[in-house]
Amino acid sequence: MSETTQTPDESMDRPLETTSGETDEQVREAWLDYQFDGETKVAVEDLDVHYGDDHALKGVSMEIPEKSVTALIGPSGCGKSTFLRCLNRMNDRVSSARIDGSVRVDGKEIYQDGINLVELRKRVGMVFQSPNPFPKSIRDNVSYGPRKHGDLETGLLARLLGRDDEAAEEQLVERCLRDAALYDEVKDRLDDNALGLSGGQQQRLCIARALATDPDVLLMDEPASALDPIATSKIEDLIDDLAEEYTVVVVTHNMQQAARISDQTAVFLTGGELVEYDATETIFEDPESQRVEDYITGKFG
Repeated sequence: MSETTQTPDESMDRPLETTSGETDEQVREAWLDYQFDGETKVAVEDLDVHYGDDHALKGVSMEIPEKSVTALIGPSGCGKSTFLRCLNRMNDRVSSARIDGSVRVDGKEIYQDGINLVELRKRVGMVFQSPNPFPKSIRDNVSYGPRKHGDLETGLLARLLGRDDEAAEEQLVERCLRDAALYDEVKDRLDDNALGLSGGQQQRLCIARALATDPDVLLMDEPASALDPIATSKIEDLIDDLAEEYTVVVVTHNMQQAARISDQTAVFLTGGELVEYDATETIFEDPESQRVEDYITGKFG
């Protein structure tokens, strides 16, 4: 653990609010300068979010490498989920939200005027905390997005016009269910209502549904928090497999889970500011910030 005593010439250090149990400490820019091999998929710079008078995120800057798993950890109310939703502009749906700063996906600014939000959310998919399958068949849940976007045409009219994509739909459904490690469990009941699946199966179906639009980035907001340990283990194994093809960003309150599944970890603490960002092994074994060490060892949070 490095010394956290500040010297007068550290002009780049920034004060951070603290809560009960936290050390009074300045954040150093070096603690956020995570160096990694490979290409940057998502670049965030000076991101600020307000909900009315509440300053939920303060000057967050970080780069997320492609085809990897990035965990976002920290106590409740520190801005993890707010940050996650900024990556595909889900906070636009919150009337009181005001977002300033830059978020670039593959170098393209997503907060510029005229951005196509439908296309953005196809490229940057989202899986929520509680499974939310549609009250439709398993098959229809997976193919809903591509059909909605016009990538698949099925049904009587499409057949009459010679544009039926039924075979393509079958291939898509099987591929996405396999990628979500669910196909073997449901292949004989694809026409059954998805609400009849177990909680863990429903969450994997929601992941398959997100994959069906062929995203580059997959955002997951505590995807296993409502699941039992066996289902949680399957989701964690799945996340590890998905990182071979996708850039995955996961919010989790489970620090052991973050240590198991992620390549790098970003720690948000009181005040909505990113405190430390580094390789997961470094964050959990040798963090620079005393407050991060205290949080990880359970002294507060």
